[in-house]
Amino acid sequence: MQKPSIPKGTRDFSPQEMAKRNYIFATIQEVYHLYGYQQIETPAMESLSTLTGKYGEEGDKLLFKILNSGDCFDRITDEELQQRDPVKFALKSCEKGLRYDLTVPFARYVVQHRNDISFPFKRYQIQPVWRADRPQKGRYREFYQCDADVVGSDSLLNEVELIQIIDEVFRRFGIRVVIRINNRKILAGIAETIGESGRIADITVAIDKLDKAGLEGVNEELRSKGLQEQAIERLQPVIGLTGTNQEKLKELKRTLAASETGLKGVSELEFILGCLEHDRPGSVIKLDLTLARGLNYYTGAIFEVTASDVEIGSITGGGRYDNLTGVFGMEGVSGVGISFGADRIFDVLNQLSLYPDGSLQTTQLLFVNFGAEAAAGLLPLLRQMRSAGIRVELYPEAIRIKKQMSYADAKKIPYVALVGEDEMTEGRVKLKNMLDGAQRLLTPDELIAYLS
Repeated sequence: MQKPSIPKGTRDFSPQEMAKRNYIFATIQEVYHLYGYQQIETPAMESLSTLTGKYGEEGDKLLFKILNSGDCFDRITDEELQQRDPVKFALKSCEKGLRYDLTVPFARYVVQHRNDISFPFKRYQIQPVWRADRPQKGRYREFYQCDADVVGSDSLLNEVELIQIIDEVFRRFGIRVVIRINNRKILAGIAETIGESGRIADITVAIDKLDKAGLEGVNEELRSKGLQEQAIERLQPVIGLTGTNQEKLKELKRTLAASETGLKGVSELEFILGCLEHDRPGSVIKLDLTLARGLNYYTGAIFEVTASDVEIGSITGGGRYDNLTGVFGMEGVSGVGISFGADRIFDVLNQLSLYPDGSLQTTQLLFVNFGAEAAAGLLPLLRQMRSAGIRVELYPEAIRIKKQMSYADAKKIPYVALVGEDEMTEGRVKLKNMLDGAQRLLTPDELIAYLS
C-alpha cells in the first residue's frame, strides 16, 4: 500500500512546531494591538475576477484556480477542448481561486463594507495564502501571512509607523534585520530619465531579481523585454548607487532633476527617513534602489526586510498603494501595508535557536495515575492548579509508572507528581524533577507557588 503524502510546497506541523508558530503569531498580534490595528478575516477563496489582473502577468500565472463544481466542461465546446489552451480552459471552467495574498481580498473587503468602516481603517489579518510557485528553500505553495494595513489616509506617518512595527517585532524575536526601503515614484522617475517611461513594469520586475539573477541576469531580462541598449547602459549607475541614505538621496535629486514624479518620491523618502532619525529604531534602515517589489499595485514607498544572520530571502515586505480599491469601483482610497512571512520567520528562529524559555507552552506537570479512585480524588487539585495558570495533565490510564514516566519524557514535561495512599493521607504531593531526578514533598499551595 502506498504511503500517504502531502503536496509539494506544503508542510505538516507537529505540536512542538505549532507551539513555535503560535509564539510567532502572538508576538506579531501583540505589537499590532499596541499600534491600534484590529483583526479581520476573509475567505480562503475569492472570485477569480477579484484576483486576476492585480499581481501582474507573472502573479496571475501563480494563482491556484478552483474548477467549477458540477460539470466543469459545461461551457466548453469539443473544439476548445481539442485546442488544449489552458488559459481559455481556466476562463470557462474556473470562477474561483485561492487567495494569492491578503491585500487584494482586503481591498475587496473595504469596498464591500465601506458603509460599516470608519476611516482611516487599521486592520490586520493572520491567514494562509496559496501560490502555484516552484517549491524551494524558504518558498512554499501554502504559507501564512501576517498583514497590517491602514487605508483612507495619505499621511506618510503611516509608513513611519509600519517601519516602527517591523523594528519592534524583530526586536522581540531577537532577529537582527535590515529594512530596505525605496519608492516606486523614484523607479518611475528613473524609467522616465532613461527614456523608457512606458516600461516601468518591465524594469521593476527585472531589477527586483537582482539578488537572485545578478546584474548581468537583470540586463539580459531587460534586453529580452525589448529595452534599448542605451537605456540599459544609463540604468547601470543608478542600480549600483552607493553611500549613506543621505548621500543616495542627494545624488537622486541631481539624477532625477527633470522628473517631477521622481523628485516627489525622493521627497517622500526624505520625510520617512527624517522621522526615523528622531525615533532611532534598532534595525538597519537602508535605501536600496534595486528594491522594486514585483507587485503592480504599489505606487509609493516600498519595504522589504532580510535577516542579517540567515540567508533565506525576504521575511517581511510591503508598501503604499494609492488606488487599489479603484479596481473595485471605489476611487481615491490610499493605503499602505506590510506583511510578515510567518513561515520564513519560523525557519529563521529555528536556525538561530531564538525561542525563549517558556514560549512553547508545554505541559508543566504530569500527575501519575494510581487508579480510578485516586485519579478522581485529584480532580479538585487539577482544577485549582489550572485556575492558577499552571499547565497540568493527569495520565488517563493506571498503567506501569515507568510507562507514564516515559510519556512525560517524550513530551518534555519537566515535573511529575506522585500522589499515592501515603501522600493522599498526608495531604501532600511528591514532586519529581525529570531533569535531575530530585524529589520533594509539598502541600498543594506550596506546589502551586513553586510552579508559578
